[in-house]
Amino acid sequence: MHHRLVFRLTAFRAAALAAGILCGAAPARALPSYEEVRQDFRSSETLVLSREGETIQRLRTDATVRRGQWIALADVSPALRTALVLSEDKRFYEHGGVDWRAASAAAWGNLWNQRTRGASTITMQLAGLLDGDWRQGSGGRSVVQKVGQSVAAQVLDRRWRKDQILEAYLNLVPFRGELVGIDALSRTLFDKAAHGLDEREAAVAAALVRAPNAKPAVVARRACGVLKEMRKPQSTNCDALDMFTSGALQRKAFDPSEGIAPHFARQLLAQRKKQQGPGVGEARVRSSISAPLQRLAVQTLHRHLRELSGRNVEDGAIIVLDNATGEVLAWVGSSGLLSQASEVDGVLAWRQPGSTLKPFLYAQAIAERRLTAASLIEDSPAYIPTASGLYIPQNYDRSFKGWVSARTALAASLNVPAVRTLVMVGTDSFHEQLRALGLPLRESGGYYGFSLALGSAEVPLLYLANGYRTLANGGRFSDVLLQQASAAKSAGAGRQAISAGAAFIVGDMLSDANARVRTFGADSVLNTRFWSAVKTGTSKDMRDNWALGWSQRYTVGVWVGNASGAPMHDVSGTSGAAPIWAELMGWLHRNQRNRLPVAPVDVVKAKVRFGAQDIAGGWLESPRDEWFLRGTEQPLFAIDHVESAAAREHRPGARAGQRAGRETGFGASLPARILSPVAGTIVALDPDIPPDRQRVRFIAADAPDGVRWIFNGKEMGRGAHWAWLPWPGRYKVRLVDARGLELDSTELEVRGAGVRSAR
Repeated sequence: MHHRLVFRLTAFRAAALAAGILCGAAPARALPSYEEVRQDFRSSETLVLSREGETIQRLRTDATVRRGQWIALADVSPALRTALVLSEDKRFYEHGGVDWRAASAAAWGNLWNQRTRGASTITMQLAGLLDGDWRQGSGGRSVVQKVGQSVAAQVLDRRWRKDQILEAYLNLVPFRGELVGIDALSRTLFDKAAHGLDEREAAVAAALVRAPNAKPAVVARRACGVLKEMRKPQSTNCDALDMFTSGALQRKAFDPSEGIAPHFARQLLAQRKKQQGPGVGEARVRSSISAPLQRLAVQTLHRHLRELSGRNVEDGAIIVLDNATGEVLAWVGSSGLLSQASEVDGVLAWRQPGSTLKPFLYAQAIAERRLTAASLIEDSPAYIPTASGLYIPQNYDRSFKGWVSARTALAASLNVPAVRTLVMVGTDSFHEQLRALGLPLRESGGYYGFSLALGSAEVPLLYLANGYRTLANGGRFSDVLLQQASAAKSAGAGRQAISAGAAFIVGDMLSDANARVRTFGADSVLNTRFWSAVKTGTSKDMRDNWALGWSQRYTVGVWVGNASGAPMHDVSGTSGAAPIWAELMGWLHRNQRNRLPVAPVDVVKAKVRFGAQDIAGGWLESPRDEWFLRGTEQPLFAIDHVESAAAREHRPGARAGQRAGRETGFGASLPARILSPVAGTIVALDPDIPPDRQRVRFIAADAPDGVRWIFNGKEMGRGAHWAWLPWPGRYKVRLVDARGLELDSTELEVRGAGVRSAR
């Protein structure tokens, strides 16, 4: 009997080899090498690398399968290697690709209708994974497939090393559902890397190879058998294995995305797909992001938002650009877990920029030679006719400064001078200038009207920051880059969007700490130890807060607010985004020498003095050296014949002269009268200014002491100068003296939403 069995086994092997020569040898010769398989391996995710080569984001890009990274055999736990060999191919290291003993036993069992262990080796299974012609279908493999697979396995065993075969098998074998390869399995079901799997986890993984979609109880029973094989000298209790296996098979710990730059990674891959067309995703993409800077930006944003948590602030975004190349060095799209809308990319979200559009406006006015940095602009109540009534802009601090230079108006972020400047430039012209600077405005200049000077148009942070980078580059515009640029590509790139001289002068105005003192104080967070130009902004109802600025090398933009559009509570430009901007700028320049910008050839410096008086009776501004476009310089800036009502009322001796005139009879022909607001005024509440910060100035000329302002029969204020917090409605306003006699009257209407009372 024994001799007949040996004869049958030998005959079976010979028949298999003969058949293999006829139908499997040719395909076997086409088997790929280990290097080719390793090179052609495609993960279902893409790794985005920093400029330093560090992985900053892992992002799933293939929704049809879940395949992790290729794992070297040395990085697979010894327990898993042992479990897999014991479960699938005990004589893996002994046979030459086909286990003839197992094949003979399987054939004998089939002959007598006995259930036996399968004869397919790891090498044979790998051959089936490499060539679909030998892969098992729903009805099993045909004889030709089995023979071809056997021949291919022997060819693989001769060409590949055993460790290469086992490594490739572990990376290509399907485990469960969409999971393919040991990296996807270990990270999804066990939430750890493949090198950390213990014996119990390895046994479950090996059991899944044999029955990928079996019920948890079946997988646990097979895993128990594998575990007993691994622990032969020890007693093994599998009572708790059912619960462990059920928990593991339900776990989905392998997140689709992981890292410190999720929003940037999605944008980068979308851009590459648009450029290269749809196709197989890339395994690794090197980006322009600096990993240390990105980590710092994320940490800084989180820390400052936690400090502002009591003021109803939960979202923020940061962008850092390299001025010379346009490369994005940091891109933080949200505050992550601090946000209820972490998937919203704040760098690309459309938000109202507030006062951060003012630098572009003054640059255009200077470039068109309508203004110089020393030109005087009146900061006083303004009533600008529009199609819907009078547009009355307000300043953030409720007060007006009188006549100020354009330098002070911009650095101190005064609203009324900005609107007066826009009246000079024109809304359509300014709209075209903003588009030339790369800002993608959705509506026309006429749609926004004069509120465009105060940032009523929505723009994304990315484009706004690149506009500031354009100013930093002498008015030369170029697109931002998400990958590192070659020196040849970055040299000479871009187009001139605005005068280099105007860009330089505006940068100098925004770097002037003295000029911003009136609004931000002498010890402002905006003041840096190195040269930098910076502008803050706050949009309507404190929904958005901004800080954007540049140094010689970098442009940094910061936005804080709420993705939902909810207003913040008592957050100003210097308490919201500015501290984040200052910290990032300080870190970027921690080891760099301070360098001042070099003036273009068409810019000259000249001494100037100011001859007019402010509302307090002193000189407007101190003499200084000022920058001008060549041909626009002049030594004296004064207002000789035009004074605002506020200036006349505060001129030294004005009120005393009025009193003396009344006491002696002089001036009796000049009755008290209302200078502001004029009759028929329509006040449109500015949506870009918090409601409690808006005031309408009431000014009376030649008014006696003790005058009162009566609104629809109710006294609202006293004095010749009075600031009223407007409320929607129509009003008849009477100016009466201390005895109640009417001196003058006017009418006005207030349109817009009022302040809601707390419920």
